[in-house]
Amino acid sequence: MVLFINACVWAESRTKKLADHLLSMMDEPVTEVRLIDEKFPAVDFSFLDKRERLRQSGDFDDPIFKWGKQFALADTIVIAAPYWDLSFPAVLKTYFEHINVVGMTFDYSADGVPIGLCKAKKLYYITTSGGDFAPDEYGYGYVDALAKNYYGIPETALIKATGLDLVGAEPEKILKKCMDEMKERLTK
Repeated sequence: MVLFINACVWAESRTKKLADHLLSMMDEPVTEVRLIDEKFPAVDFSFLDKRERLRQSGDFDDPIFKWGKQFALADTIVIAAPYWDLSFPAVLKTYFEHINVVGMTFDYSADGVPIGLCKAKKLYYITTSGGDFAPDEYGYGYVDALAKNYYGIPETALIKATGLDLVGAEPEKILKKCMDEMKERLTK
């Protein structure tokens, strides 16, 4: 199963357009989590205390763990997140705060080193930017580090289309070029 984490907000999102293209090339069922439609509880003392008590008792059936379970069991992860304010939309960070569960998405060795518990072998991170100044380490670098160092997902890929709103840019041509490159990457 492909887990599609949709952090796009705009109805006509260019990032979502790229994600839809990638998903259409995959021959697997897709489960979408549209983050702006999710009702995430606040990550406050009460939430963390409840989650820790449940985790320590091994009670992972509580709805508080639904996103973490889903993430841990996915075969492939696709994240669509536009490039905003040197990163990604805040709702994606909130999502990560809810799936980072010791004993579910990762654990620790006796030496305190994270051990990934997720099933996925690949994570795709799709982003777009109106400007041409989206350094790879913003947004993607954070997700890449979590995937490889915590979740145990060995391979990540950045798919990006930048410069879409620059004067004289031809956004549709830029998006098409990105889609063509996706097709090339997937057939290799």
